[in-house]
Formats: sequence, structure tokens, C-alpha cells
Amino acid sequence: MKNVTPKKRLGQHFLKDKGVALKIVNSIAASNANAIVEVGPGTGILTGLLLERYGSKFYAAEIDAESVEYLRENYPELGKNLFFTDFISLDLSEIASYNMVVVGNFPYNISSQIFFKIFDNRHLVNEVVCMVQREVAQRICEPPGSKTYGILSVLLQAYFNINYLFTVSEGVFFPPPKVKSAVIRLTRNSVKTLGCDERLFIQVVKTGFNQRRKTLRNSLKALLSKSSQEHPLLDKRPEQLSVADFVELTNFIGETGETI
Repeated sequence: MKNVTPKKRLGQHFLKDKGVALKIVNSIAASNANAIVEVGPGTGILTGLLLERYGSKFYAAEIDAESVEYLRENYPELGKNLFFTDFISLDLSEIASYNMVVVGNFPYNISSQIFFKIFDNRHLVNEVVCMVQREVAQRICEPPGSKTYGILSVLLQAYFNINYLFTVSEGVFFPPPKVKSAVIRLTRNSVKTLGCDERLFIQVVKTGFNQRRKTLRNSLKALLSKSSQEHPLLDKRPEQLSVADFVELTNFIGETGETI
């Protein structure tokens, strides 16, 4: 195999431990997925395992030209299933219409953007197994009341069951990061609709957390009519609200407030 020297790009730290790679792949619960999509395979430590297990159902999106050249040379069976693009720009609907698994070692600097992409494609993605900075993993898994509970926590927990699987030490990467990483699994729950205007729900969540030190009565003022500011949830801060609370508040604003 041709050697490839990993480049630290977009906050990427390349996994080099085959044991950890196998543990990640074995964490995929789906046995009948229509497609498995790897985010940023880089030097291919997960790629070979995924190809062996899923064959023609496996796809990969890689933006680094040197890595793409390496992958094409060493995994020619990927063929057209290797996309020379970043995952965020990828049209997932062209790969599968439902029951998709997303897997990968997400670049630190764009992990939030990747999760928003997954959220936007929640009708396609049934499972996610990924490695991210431990702080990000903990934030996504946190329940209401935590200081790190935020926009992604609410949006992802609304549609996915989320499990913190295991912590990964700095020494299994090249170059080694200054912080620990973690592997989490997101599994699509049974929620088809939230029982509210979902566009307004997203706006309420984002607007509330954008001024998280304020009570929701103040941060959501632009969405409230003068006569609709009596709901008890408005006296709380956003991190105190569960998904169900945000749904209730969204319905209240939708019925009485200044909707979008």
C-alpha cells in the first residue's frame, strides 16, 4: 500500500489504533441498513473494516485530495461510492431514501455542523456512531439542567436516543489532541412528528439558547405577543426545559405569539 502522511486539517486528528477502530465499527447496531456512510475516512483505518462488513452498501465522503488518492489506490472496490467532497455538502438522498447509518471520526472544528446536517436528514438517518471531542459528546448526551445542555442537545434528543459509549485517550491519534475524545451512538427514536410546528420549535430552541443567561420571557420576546407572556415556562432559562417542555412552549407561542 502507498503510504500517506496525515495532515491535520479542519481540526482532524487521525485515529491510528486498530483496536479502537474495531470497537467503533462493532458499536454499529444496525444489521439491515440500506447504506453506511463514513465521514472523512482520512487514512482509512475504519474504511477497510466497514468495506469488509458492508460491501457495496458502504459509502465514504472525503474532501482531502491526498486522502482520496490513497483511498482510491488502496480500496479500489469503493469505486463511485467514494465521494470527493465534504459530508456537509453531500446529498444524502442520492445514497438512500431511509435507514442510513453515519459513522466516522468527526473533525473537531466542524462536528457541530455535521450534527446539524444529520438533524436536517433525520428522515434518512437511522443511526450514527461517531467519535468526537469528549466535551461535545457530553454536551449532546446531557439531560436538562446541565450547564452544557444546549441547542444540539435538545434538537438531537428530540429525534434520537443517545448513548455515550466510551472515552478514547489522546495517544491513539496522530497528531495527538490536547483533549480526550469519546464515541457516542445516536439511534432514531419512534417520533415521527413532535406535535408542534417543527420549524417554530427549532426557532424557539435556537433563540432561547442564543441568550441562555436570560429567562425565556426575555430571550423569546420577539416571538411573544403582549398578551401571551403568562406561561410558567417563560420564567425559566432554556437549559431547564426538556424536549417536551420546548414542544409545549412552541405550541403556546404558535397559538398566541408572533409566529414565523
